[in-house]
Amino acid sequence: MSFAHRGRTLTKVAVIGSGQIGPDIALYFTKVLAPFGVKTVVVDVAAAALEKGRAKLEKKVAKGVESGAFTADQQAQMVGHVEWTTDYAAIAGAELVVEAATENDGLKRRIFSQVEGLVAADAILASNSSHLEPEVIFAEAKHQERTTVIHYFFPAERNPIVEIVPQAKTAGDVTAWLMSFYEAIGKVPIRVKSRYGYALDPIFEGLFQASALLAQDGVATTKQLDTIATKALGLTVGSFTAMNLTGGNPITAVGLDHYTTKINSWFGTPQLLKDRVASGQPWDVPKRGEQVEVPDALREQVTRLLRGAYFGLVCEVIDAGLIDVSDFDMALEIALDMKPAFRFMNELGTAEALKLCREYAARYPSFPVPRCLQQMGATNEPFELHNVLREDRDGVAVLTIRRPKVLNALDQGVFDEIADRCAEADADPGISAIVLTGHGRKAFVSGADVGFLAKIESVAHGTATSAKSQASLNRVEDCRKPIVCAMNGLAFGGGNELAMACTARIAPRGLKVLACQPEVNLGIIPGAGGTQRLPRLVGLAKAAELMRTARPVSSAEALQIGLLREEVDGDLLDRAVELARGLAAGTERVTPMPTGPLADVPDALPAIDIGHRSRAVDAILCRAILDGCKRELRAGIAYEAECFGAVCGTRDMRIGVDNFIGNGPRSKAAFVHA
Repeated sequence: MSFAHRGRTLTKVAVIGSGQIGPDIALYFTKVLAPFGVKTVVVDVAAAALEKGRAKLEKKVAKGVESGAFTADQQAQMVGHVEWTTDYAAIAGAELVVEAATENDGLKRRIFSQVEGLVAADAILASNSSHLEPEVIFAEAKHQERTTVIHYFFPAERNPIVEIVPQAKTAGDVTAWLMSFYEAIGKVPIRVKSRYGYALDPIFEGLFQASALLAQDGVATTKQLDTIATKALGLTVGSFTAMNLTGGNPITAVGLDHYTTKINSWFGTPQLLKDRVASGQPWDVPKRGEQVEVPDALREQVTRLLRGAYFGLVCEVIDAGLIDVSDFDMALEIALDMKPAFRFMNELGTAEALKLCREYAARYPSFPVPRCLQQMGATNEPFELHNVLREDRDGVAVLTIRRPKVLNALDQGVFDEIADRCAEADADPGISAIVLTGHGRKAFVSGADVGFLAKIESVAHGTATSAKSQASLNRVEDCRKPIVCAMNGLAFGGGNELAMACTARIAPRGLKVLACQPEVNLGIIPGAGGTQRLPRLVGLAKAAELMRTARPVSSAEALQIGLLREEVDGDLLDRAVELARGLAAGTERVTPMPTGPLADVPDALPAIDIGHRSRAVDAILCRAILDGCKRELRAGIAYEAECFGAVCGTRDMRIGVDNFIGNGPRSKAAFVHA
């Protein structure tokens, strides 16, 4: 058995180092690859480290069984596919090797010198370094074209972000494969140019330095600083608490000193950190539930300084050209679990962000005010951020919706961006067709962002909200060039409505859950064209049943009823591009969606069991379906917006949305049918 992906096949992966992060990398590999029979080998020269790593991995898997994340059979499979050994010869045959040894360039070079003699010349060799440039690590490698850094973040088995850091000699197809592979196995890879520390660690460690300097200068205590930082920067925990959790004092002390020459002279290890490393003692941080007293004036002072430091640090990385702004903003939120800097600056105003950065630089004169922040702040222009990425493949524009933290959920901004990107590709003379897909393997689009729905305040507001979403999808449908929707995972609510606005839909074979219109569970109805497009694709009776019961369909059923054009066995995106190109050339055909009134629309829908769901909402939904389908498609869609607005005037709409936000999607709302 093996895992095949885009021209490469994995039968064995190797992790070198069973210290703090190696076992967690191995855990993730075995979780996603063991079902394919792929073996994970963990090598360490110290038998004690291997036993400790094995115990750590097996304990985490056992906890997963207790929580219901894994079954007992999955536990046995995952644990059984990991080999722990001191024998480097066990690496032989591995197609991917990830080294996670101590952050020492000489040690890493010796490891890879040994590894190169054990694996094939096309095996990919990667270092999970947190700082060292790939040019330094692989300076003596014989096949530098297959080398790179893959930087995982704590905890490696759960934090989805990985920095992919190629060197100048890394082959482009190796980097592209790794980006695609990590997305396919559930991670969120971001590409970063080579520089010491890469993109994210200078932020994590730079914010720690900013806090440590304030503590060293007597501005506030470490407890106070962590307390302030959580609210000032949206952090889950402050810098000192994070250092205690990750054991990061020693490596941060080394990193900060190197940043002095590698980045700028503001960086440097504070004496406070040097003393802590020497003593080995943890930082004094707030205990769980502890209320730390912080005077208002101190809170305001420290908030402004930390924000100024944060904005300056992230903009320096952009000035250095290391990473795309949208990639960086997403990674800051997910990897470091903090308020994404560029959206934050846009909310405050870039002029205010520049002011805060200058205030910090006034206190610490060696801190540079980045050029990009000066340019944006001078006119208060926002940073341009994208949730929809475009990649052109020989005349086909591939558009990817990427909001991994919310499984690509839609709000009005994303609806608009999708429409804009489709229109841009439609107008591009170099493009013959479009493919629309979602990032990752779980979801095409998980639905509408419920926070977006919670803001609806009235019938008129609901009607307008629905009409705006409809307008975006109408623009998608109006594109002259064919649009193939590659439904890479579940498509719920607005996600399925978006898919139906495309020319054709395809999905991987064997998905147990693909599409669903779950709106009635929230006390609402489809509001982006679903009540009109779904009946025209699958028939009125089937569409009504699916919408009234919120029953999901598998990919097989979606194909059977006509929602899908085909199920795909191989690479979904490759097939989508092929189909899009064929539709543009006329070598592939698809039956267009009827745009006129449907024939034989009944006066009423049959009574069915809608369970706990609102009868008041069901009545409005039935009216939207029946009366809408008697009209031309666009007139029916406009009528749907009126019905959506009517639903927003019910008590059950508020009950349903509040229940979802407060209790989650599995909780049944206590509707009052009014």
